[in-house]
Amino acid sequence: MSEPEIPQIPPRRVWDLPVRIVHWLLVIGTAGSYATHKLGVAYFRYHLWFGYLVVVLAAFRVLWGFVGTRHARFASFLRGPRATGAYLLTLLRGAAPATPGHNPLGAWMVLFLLVALVAQGVTGLFSNDEIFNTGPLYGYIGEALSQRLTSWHRRLFDWILIAVVLHVLAVVAHRLLAGHELIGPMFSGKKPAGLVAEHEAIGSSRLWLAALLLAGLAATVAWLVLRAPAPAVFSFE
Repeated sequence: MSEPEIPQIPPRRVWDLPVRIVHWLLVIGTAGSYATHKLGVAYFRYHLWFGYLVVVLAAFRVLWGFVGTRHARFASFLRGPRATGAYLLTLLRGAAPATPGHNPLGAWMVLFLLVALVAQGVTGLFSNDEIFNTGPLYGYIGEALSQRLTSWHRRLFDWILIAVVLHVLAVVAHRLLAGHELIGPMFSGKKPAGLVAEHEAIGSSRLWLAALLLAGLAATVAWLVLRAPAPAVFSFE
C-alpha cells in the first residue's frame, strides 16, 4: 500500500505589489537619470522626468516604510549594529538564516539607498548644469546655493553608484554562500512556505493607500514645479 502524498504548501506572500513595482521602477529611473546625464545637455528634459520619477518613488518608499505592509515597514527589518555584524559573520561562513523580509545586512543598504535617492532627487530640482539649464525649482533660490546643491547632487550619485554595486554583490553573495534567492521574490512577492510562517505572510497589498500616497506625492511635486518662479538671468563663470 503506497503512502499518502504529503500536500505541498504553496509559497507565501511577503512583498506587496507597491514594494515590488517601486523597486523596479527605481532601477529604471536611476539608470535613466544616469544615461540622460551622460548623453549631454540635449537630453536634460528627459533627465528631469527621470528625476521626478525617482524623487516621487523614493519618497513614497520611505513613507511606505512606516505605513506599509508587514515586511515593508522599517520596524520589521532594521536591526542594531551587533545583530547586523553577527549576520554578516554567519553569511561569510555560509550559515546565514533565511529571513521572511529583508535580512539585517540588506536592511541598512535599503535605508541608505532610499535616503540617498530622495536627497539626490531633491538637490537635482534646485541644481543647474553650469551651461544654460536649471532645475525646475532653481527660481526659489540664488545662484550660490544652487551651485552648492549641484555639487552635492553630483557627489551623491557617486555614493549611490557604489551602494548599488555593493547591493548587487550582496545579492550574488547570498545566492552563492547561503543559497538564498532574493531576486525571484522581488518579482513574485512570494517565498517558500518553509521560510515564512503562516502568521508572517501578508494578505493584502493595501493598494488604495499606496495609490493615495503616490498621487499625493506626485501632486505635491507638480504643484511646486508649476508654481516655481522663473529663474533669473544667470551667468556661470
